[in-house]
Amino acid sequence: MTRRSLPALLGLVLILATSTAWLPGSAAPAGDRDNVAGEEDEGPGSGPAGSDQWFAAQRLYPFRSPVALEAGYRAAQDQAVRAATAPRAAGLAAAAWQPLGPANIGGRVTDLVVDPVRPDTVYAGAATGGVWRSTDAGRTFSRAWPATVTPSIGALAITPSGTLYAGTGEGNPGGGSVTFPGNGVFRSTDGGTTWAPAGLAGSDRIGRLAIDPTNPSRIFAAAAGSLFVPGGVRGLYRTTDGGATWRLVLPGGNGTTGAIDVAIDPRNPGRVYAAMWDHRRQPQGRTYGGVGSGLFRSTDGGTTWTRVGGGLPAASTNLGRMGVAIARSNSNRLYAIAADTTGNFLGFWTSTDAGTTWVRTPTSSTLTSSQSTYGWWFGRIWVDPAASRHLWVPGVPMLESTDAGTTWTSTSAVHADQHALAFDPRVAGRVFLGNDGGVYRSTSNGSLSGTWTRATSLAVNQFYTVATSRQDLTRVSGGAQDNGSLRSWGGTAFNSIGGGDGTTNLIDPTNQNKVYSCSQFGACTRSTDGGTTRSGFGATVSDRRNWVTPIVFDPGNPSVMYYAGNRVNRSTNSAASWTAISPDLSHGDGGVGGAVFGTVTTLAVARSDGRVIYAGTDDGRAWVTRNTGGTWTEITAGLPTRWLTHIEVDPADANTAYVSVSGYRNGDPGAHVFRTTTGGTAWQDISAGLPDAPVNDLAIDPRNSAILYAATDVGVFARAAGGGWAPVGSGLPLVPVADVDAAASGTTTVLTAATFGLGFYRTSITP
Repeated sequence: MTRRSLPALLGLVLILATSTAWLPGSAAPAGDRDNVAGEEDEGPGSGPAGSDQWFAAQRLYPFRSPVALEAGYRAAQDQAVRAATAPRAAGLAAAAWQPLGPANIGGRVTDLVVDPVRPDTVYAGAATGGVWRSTDAGRTFSRAWPATVTPSIGALAITPSGTLYAGTGEGNPGGGSVTFPGNGVFRSTDGGTTWAPAGLAGSDRIGRLAIDPTNPSRIFAAAAGSLFVPGGVRGLYRTTDGGATWRLVLPGGNGTTGAIDVAIDPRNPGRVYAAMWDHRRQPQGRTYGGVGSGLFRSTDGGTTWTRVGGGLPAASTNLGRMGVAIARSNSNRLYAIAADTTGNFLGFWTSTDAGTTWVRTPTSSTLTSSQSTYGWWFGRIWVDPAASRHLWVPGVPMLESTDAGTTWTSTSAVHADQHALAFDPRVAGRVFLGNDGGVYRSTSNGSLSGTWTRATSLAVNQFYTVATSRQDLTRVSGGAQDNGSLRSWGGTAFNSIGGGDGTTNLIDPTNQNKVYSCSQFGACTRSTDGGTTRSGFGATVSDRRNWVTPIVFDPGNPSVMYYAGNRVNRSTNSAASWTAISPDLSHGDGGVGGAVFGTVTTLAVARSDGRVIYAGTDDGRAWVTRNTGGTWTEITAGLPTRWLTHIEVDPADANTAYVSVSGYRNGDPGAHVFRTTTGGTAWQDISAGLPDAPVNDLAIDPRNSAILYAATDVGVFARAAGGGWAPVGSGLPLVPVADVDAAASGTTTVLTAATFGLGFYRTSITP
């Protein structure tokens, strides 16, 4: 099992909340917000590359330090909003976007709360899907989140009277699954029907919210801070007026230290515990620990704090994420868990004197292995409200202990990667679980030996790619984060045709039974029966392979295919065997700190001349061959030194091509799309009019090649022959679009978007 994670540079999911004019509450005064001392550690990160590494490098390269990203992104939002209200391109009429699902697969759920007032009502926070509400005890869910507010949810909390709070921005940094930033706290007083900002605008990630059970206006927010940029709104914040104002009460030890967990003693609310975490992601690696990490305690309601020792780890460069929990039935009993900087399990402790002294529980291979090498992905503990020795710890499997952590049991009966657990205060024994597969319900008090029932309606899948059949447009497949490759045919609404992290998916345009599906780093399968049975690709030649390895058909003959790691490979028998046809097209650096870098990221074959093949790399090189790989010519001149995300060739002219490149200049996180009409000898920037957001994919309209579509982190845009960009259609919620497919259908063009958080969406267009 591998884990991946999407570095949060997609801060575009901050749109409306960037304007403080409409905020009823705002962040703490500047002096409080910036009370974070010290300089960040510039040492290289460590650990294996994952999708988080992929997304980070894609958006940052070649800058190793993301200078002024946040300010640029927030300024970009105003432009994005204006663009979204601009007139459509002349002659382009698009229907409203419609969701296609899947709703039966689920996706990463980061937090859960049960409504104490409204019967059978539970709320789920999705990683990039917003807040979802169930009114039938978790059987089905519907979205309860504004379409124009950041969809990344890090934490949920609810008052005894039913006022719901959502902290935006996923606190899990991933290393595995993609994570996005948010923009503060939001509040709903009507069960999620409407929401209003409740302060901390500018905070990228909220790891946890804790509400004083005796005073619901007193709330603590654990702000993890930007994953990439030191400083800013990070640390533990407190409000005493329900979010109208906030004050930083526990700053981090340095510029990369934020708060990740917080717990209030239910019997003595003046006693508060907070886990601080020193961590940072950089394009070449990650450092998920540091001297700022540790557990802190306040006995005066959060005004003053001391570091907790008494047997817990001392400050160390090797101390990573920690989690803390208090037993409601005996608040002198506490539990703590820690990972080291690399993500390995470090220890589990319990205290019976309110955190003064701690005892490490016996070493357990079950607990150790459950954290795998990414304990920073979990870091939580839950205690049975009625039994202080009964607890759960998330990992790849969920773990349960009935003896205060002395022994553990696990289960594989639910989807992997656990993130949330919630107890129903109105129904004894009813417990809800959230993981990368959605929401599950137990009626046996969360016993792992009992039965867990998964929700049947939760459309929060995170797709990297989309493919549609040209014979039957109802056939849609795509690669999904931690849910493999999924198809819309085969007996149920959506079902799997591969495991791991699904990445590139293809459907032969002349034979829909020939399908191809890949997982991370180019591990691919082929099928001749629609994906029901699969076999591996023939051997390919490359030294390195990108997280989302590019694979394309020759448009004139789909039995001819191209695959690229750092070298391009060609198959003439539908991926059964391959021959390398290029040298290393990258600079050959190979990455830093365990990262995979120096790979081909995009390929395109000319329909009008199959001998012409374009290639682009993650380290800023563009190439073309005009003799099927016999010789390659670099055509990088005129393009910025950036990660090339996509190349598209005009179907009638092999010399006309479009390329999108992604990354940030100093304070300029812009969209970049270029066109050549000379086969790459010269490039023209045609980005003007796009919002300042990464462009992830391009597609040419199959019925009108003068129209170009761009999939961005803030939606889909179109450019007509006359120039200028305009948003396509209406009804697409704010969500990153990773890939877009354009197919002809009669007199219309059908666009299918792979969103990273809300599944597939589709619209029809009359060009």
